[in-house]
Amino acid sequence: MQHFRFSFIVTAVCLSIAFYWGGFMGAFIAIILGVLEVSLSFDNAVVNASILKRMDERWQRYFLTWGILIAVFGMRLVFPIAIVSYATGIGFLGVSDMALHDPDTYARHLTDSHVQIAAFGGMFLLMVFFSFIFNENKELHWLGYIEEKMASFGKLEAIEIILALGLLLTMHNWLPEAIHLKALVAGIYGVMLFVIVDSLGALFEDEEEGEEVSEAIKKGSIMSFLYLEVLDASFSFDGVIGAFAITNDVVIIMLGLAIGAMFVRSLTVYLVRQGTLDEYVFLEHGAHYAIGSLAAIMLISMTHHISEVVTGLVGAVLIGLSILSSVLYKRKLAG
Repeated sequence: MQHFRFSFIVTAVCLSIAFYWGGFMGAFIAIILGVLEVSLSFDNAVVNASILKRMDERWQRYFLTWGILIAVFGMRLVFPIAIVSYATGIGFLGVSDMALHDPDTYARHLTDSHVQIAAFGGMFLLMVFFSFIFNENKELHWLGYIEEKMASFGKLEAIEIILALGLLLTMHNWLPEAIHLKALVAGIYGVMLFVIVDSLGALFEDEEEGEEVSEAIKKGSIMSFLYLEVLDASFSFDGVIGAFAITNDVVIIMLGLAIGAMFVRSLTVYLVRQGTLDEYVFLEHGAHYAIGSLAAIMLISMTHHISEVVTGLVGAVLIGLSILSSVLYKRKLAG
């Protein structure tokens, strides 16, 4: 429970503010949003844990402190306002005032920006999935020969970028003409952001010390922290929009998602400290396949609405299967 102590404190504070702002119903909705955030983000926690475990305790503390401030206020409040401001041409302060005093109009503008959000977040998450699948250094393969064969394609230079952009251009031909440019530009930005964040670690490369030292520096640097924040943002996009199906009150939405985000981060640290990824060896695989599924769902959602229930169920099934496979794998080794 010690790993979740701070989460319970944050929950108590957020629920107190929600009760003051919106009464009993406001606090109740905040709880619902927090539960939904946690249930839909377990795969996010697993992938975060695979990165966080290679960082020292100082960066892990930053992830829980400064990181949660960025996640809550930056990604779940400021960033959606910035999106609406960019899409509508209304100033940031004007959109902020709209969010507080005219939430229906704000929600409509945010929903109208769904194509750009889905294309951007979907392509970024697709790159995360591809970077795992085409990792030729991966020794354990959940899907056996098929996954091993896909990993071997990682020898091809920039195979992830080629496939991601190829898919985006193919989808571009099938999308309604009205959203062609929006989807294309946003999707390219998503790919670019992944490449930038993933490649900035090369700045720390030490030619004399070799690749292992370079990798250690990279994983313990601000680049890994930044990568985690961007990954969290990509997961939060649809959650923010989906929250408006429950309430239009941006303050309650922020408080509810803050509760969920805090528990997801505590769960991430718990997975690292308990060595869960080492215990369930295919859990990271299942989480990345869940991310790949989420990326596909986000891209499809540009033209077809897909319920958050479907998204959650797909992720839960893949995570569950990976845990079961891990247990069977350990029994096989023990036998």
